[in-house]
Amino acid sequence: MRIAVVGTGYVGLVTGSCLSDVGMDVTCVDVDTKKIANLNQGILPIYEPGLDDILERNTKAGRLKFTSSLAPAVKDAEAAFIAVGTPPGEDGSADLRYVLGVAREIGETMTDYLVVITKSTVPVGTAEKVRRELQAALDKRGSKLTFDVASNPEFLKEGAAIEDFMKPDRIVCGVESERAQEVLARLYKPFTLNGHPVYFMDVKSAEMTKYAANAMLATKISFMNDVANLCELLGADVNQVRKGIGSDPRIGNRFIYPGIGYGGSCFPKDVKALVRSGSEHGYALRILQAVEAVNESQKLVLFNKVKAHFGNLKGRHFAMWGLSFKPETNDMREAPSLVICEQLLSAGATVTAYDPVAIPECKHMIGDKIGYATDAYAALAGADALLLVTEWREFRVPDWDRIRAALKQPAIFDGRNIYNGTELREQGFAYSGIGVK
Repeated sequence: MRIAVVGTGYVGLVTGSCLSDVGMDVTCVDVDTKKIANLNQGILPIYEPGLDDILERNTKAGRLKFTSSLAPAVKDAEAAFIAVGTPPGEDGSADLRYVLGVAREIGETMTDYLVVITKSTVPVGTAEKVRRELQAALDKRGSKLTFDVASNPEFLKEGAAIEDFMKPDRIVCGVESERAQEVLARLYKPFTLNGHPVYFMDVKSAEMTKYAANAMLATKISFMNDVANLCELLGADVNQVRKGIGSDPRIGNRFIYPGIGYGGSCFPKDVKALVRSGSEHGYALRILQAVEAVNESQKLVLFNKVKAHFGNLKGRHFAMWGLSFKPETNDMREAPSLVICEQLLSAGATVTAYDPVAIPECKHMIGDKIGYATDAYAALAGADALLLVTEWREFRVPDWDRIRAALKQPAIFDGRNIYNGTELREQGFAYSGIGVK
């Protein structure tokens, strides 16, 4: 199959690369000519484990190409994915200008029947808007070409996106015709052969499925953070509580780890968009409003613990391990680390941070407001305490003697509960986690 993927951000690049890896002829399109030039040289705009190998393998084989011109990409293509950004507006609604702009250009350049697939996370009803843009462009050309619009939301976890795409829990396809369903069935046949399920449904249900999935996961995180905060007040241990409830198959043990709030490109944006969608239709999504409020306040928890321990923070210096919103990615969007840094700096403190991959992205976002270290232990020099913000593997079993020697005073603020507070206190550290004794 010949496939076009418009947008070479996280979703588009993973989608195009993985489809080429199962033998399809994929052309990825982006208006950012510098990004395209870099991709043609094997330089990726994102960090995702395993993606560089797939890209190199398939570009060499000629199955994966990159261009800034849409027309040759959609020529002879059977399907075109729209995978451009849908950034949130000030009111929380998804900005569809890029999605609709791509739809318009596809209508201006397509040369045969095409299934146009929205891969971007878009509000319910977006497919209808895409259809109108496509048809208007064709009418302007006086063209009688036909097309279908489908919804195929992504369910990729940053840091595990390749595994998620190649071995998906489910593939959701919203279609409006048998012809579109046949195209998508062939497109995903390499995955269904291995037993991964495809669920065909109407387009609006597919669009809603994506938002509902992310909203549910965000809800689980905020719920556990709320419980963790109460555990601290009552003297309970949230780690024990988590094990007790996670063994119930109706609840499960995923996404019930307390911490310092969720971030990234999906959960914050999608929760806001779904709340806004409800508001536009006269329905208040009260649970999700609370989920968002809890998450915003949770990003302040670690700073508040530092403030309670030290009092006046003016002139204090802190080491921070981890910047990205989660391990195995360089994504800094909505990262709790940004909020913590802002609060510490506003209180008159200074920060030196280390992250295995996210330092360049952090520098791009906040520049030299904080210091950056070349390794984890270098970040500790002269610090009053260590703040663990992102649970990268290399932080899990550190050299505590070396840490104690580097810090002005042995204080650990564990925002991800990866350390044993009892053991650290026995070694003379002041330890503070999330919802633990």
